[in-house]
Amino acid sequence: MNNSNKKRLQNQTAIVTGAESGIGKAIAIELAAEGANVVVNYIADADEAQKVADAAKSAGGKAIKFKADVSKEDQVKEMFSKTIETFGRLDILVNNAGIQKDAAIDEMTLDEWQKVIDVNLTGYFLCSREAIKKFKKQEPDENISVAAGKIICISSVHERIPWKGRANYAASKGGIMLLMKSIAVEVAEHKIRVNSIGPGAIKTPINKESWDELKQSIPYGRVGNPEDIAGAAVWLASDESDYVTGTTLFVDGGMTLYPYLAAGN
Repeated sequence: MNNSNKKRLQNQTAIVTGAESGIGKAIAIELAAEGANVVVNYIADADEAQKVADAAKSAGGKAIKFKADVSKEDQVKEMFSKTIETFGRLDILVNNAGIQKDAAIDEMTLDEWQKVIDVNLTGYFLCSREAIKKFKKQEPDENISVAAGKIICISSVHERIPWKGRANYAASKGGIMLLMKSIAVEVAEHKIRVNSIGPGAIKTPINKESWDELKQSIPYGRVGNPEDIAGAAVWLASDESDYVTGTTLFVDGGMTLYPYLAAGN
């Protein structure tokens, strides 16, 4: 967490989807620590979402929680309307909500395929579309940010690296890559920046038993923490990255280099 007095996101408002745990939680709290108002989106655990909102307030921002399934158009629209109603503007969208439903390709059901695509890819489309509508209605205010708005998509190293047994997840992340780039090209003239973060192996409760094994595929020698991603998100949301758009920032300890290293190079 930033311990300086500098608030890079002062008076800005952010929506963070899937923010009740893991990477989304860390991002929401770090954005608040930098002065942002934060909407903590969640789908299931209202108590955990409220804890994140409370932590964001303690970190220095204002925060509310909002339940919405990002794959449902009406719920997404309601969340964005509530954000404007509460805070008056929107400056940052962090598309983070995502799910996994793993199966071998010949055993994967259509439902397992579709649910992952619906949340991980269609959800990013729906939220990005609503954010851009809001961004276009507000002129850049250099007292807040030189950009009219910023979108950050939480992708994965698996937008580049195939993943056995998880074709639906890898396909969704590959889709995010080109969705992000296509939107970035389209809206750059409106002073809207769109980028992705590609996390590598990140410590979460669901993969705790694999931390030692995962470390073997990371040149930097450690599994990442959610805060590693949160720091990158703050930078991409701030004016420090104003000349950065249409790119994926891999935060992976060199994990995307591993196939190269494994070949003996």
